Amino acid sequence: MTARSFMDLALKAAQTAEKAGEVPIGCVIVRDGEVIAQAGNRTLTDRDPTAHAEILAIREAAKRIGSERLTGCDLYVTLEPCTMCAAAISFARVRRLYYGAADPKGGAVDSGVRFFASPTCHHVPEIYPSVGETEAAALLTGFFRARR
Repeated sequence: MTARSFMDLALKAAQTAEKAGEVPIGCVIVRDGEVIAQAGNRTLTDRDPTAHAEILAIREAAKRIGSERLTGCDLYVTLEPCTMCAAAISFARVRRLYYGAADPKGGAVDSGVRFFASPTCHHVPEIYPSVGETEAAALLTGFFRARR
């Protein structure tokens, strides 16, 4: 599969989250070409402000491989990660980060605090922005437009 194919799976997870009334963000974690975890946002469903798609997928992947270190794993997410998620990606030692839409208000990779550029960041993944950006942005725009 290609980076775009994995992002398509993350977009499907985002659509599932949207159907549950959640902000449509989806995440897929891949190791050796195999999806080992996927999740959509569940902050409302779980009543948990940390239940972002990335956090949930990282937890699932860590359980699946039996390690808190996701070395050799690639993470695909539909929206630029926030500070909390960027820190979790760093702590998990994710190899590559692919994200769809930029998030000028809440993102922390290429926007905002730029977490991975911080001198206190111990691990920086390879970063590939704008994968599936058009679809991811349209999904989010439509979601918020319907609520205004």
